Amino acid sequence: MRRLLLSCLCIFALAAQAAPMPFYLWQSRLNGHLACSQTSLGDGWVRLSGPYSDAGCHQPLKSGPSTKGLAVPKGL
Repeated sequence: MRRLLLSCLCIFALAAQAAPMPFYLWQSRLNGHLACSQTSLGDGWVRLSGPYSDAGCHQPLKSGPSTKGLAVPKGL
């Protein structure tokens, strides 16, 4: 019983750290139409830019580790 409980707690802890997939701006090779999607729309589409944090491809995704709450030495 303890093992089952421990396994469930570990799975829930990992799931809590999961982040959503980023969005990318895609362009059609056929007519130049633009679309925002998390995955490729098919062979006729080319990834134009990204990653973005929203489904409208307006907010660029922040890159790099967060320094919030970390002590950063001055003078470096």
